[in-house]
Amino acid sequence: MTTETAQERAFRTTDAEATRRLAALLAAAARPGDLVCLWGELGAGKTQFAKGFGAGLGVTGTISSPTFILMSEYEGRLPLFHVDLYRLADGADALAGGVIDERQSTGVTLVEWPERMGELLPTSRLDVVIDGTGDEPRALRVRAGGPAYARYLEVAV
Repeated sequence: MTTETAQERAFRTTDAEATRRLAALLAAAARPGDLVCLWGELGAGKTQFAKGFGAGLGVTGTISSPTFILMSEYEGRLPLFHVDLYRLADGADALAGGVIDERQSTGVTLVEWPERMGELLPTSRLDVVIDGTGDEPRALRVRAGGPAYARYLEVAV
């Protein structure tokens, strides 16, 4: 951890396994209806984070990027809805395609490429910003978008 504020914590991971471990620890704070947005370039480790988060929720299946199917659903302590909006032009496409719906209130929705949602992206959410690509270490900023998500910042690492 390098910096902290009341709304954000910063972490550094040295490899994919460390990113997965951090995500699994954060998943302990997950509650039904949570929205977790993963921000980062191609190759930043968003899917590695999703794998770790799923493991932290007790998902036993293989988590992979749902780029071509838009959303994958996994069973765990809470259902995990893993959404990848990379191939969509905007949030209207996600809504029209049924990618975002009422089922997600029962579990955690984890969204890769949330910027595709534009103005439809709720402000109440957890943002995980991942900087770095390739084999280099990653800088992760975990930001609470409202008081309901502050519990994620209290996870001991």
